[in-house]
Amino acid sequence: MTPAMGWTYLVAAGFIDIAWALSMKKADGFRNPGWSALSLILVALFVYLLTRALAVLPVGTAYAVWTGIGAAGTAVLGMILFGEAVTAARIACILVIVGGTIGLQLSA
Repeated sequence: MTPAMGWTYLVAAGFIDIAWALSMKKADGFRNPGWSALSLILVALFVYLLTRALAVLPVGTAYAVWTGIGAAGTAVLGMILFGEAVTAARIACILVIVGGTIGLQLSA
């Protein structure tokens, strides 16, 4: 596998991580069977893609980029979908996460 394909797998794993986190919210502590099943499928999928990406990418950079995508994306969608607080401080922190993630990717 090429590094470019590794980055593709990594970004896909990051977006699936976002979907997984949102499905966990909807699973309501595993009280909702449909959302619970979806969350288990999504976690298996992102672990698979992350594992594939780590075969060709530096582990520190890849893990940081994956968690950055997941953290920033989940925070933004939590604000949009679940009415979580939108404050200047939260937006600034999300921008720091995105900036750090981009910086790590560019320096790999």
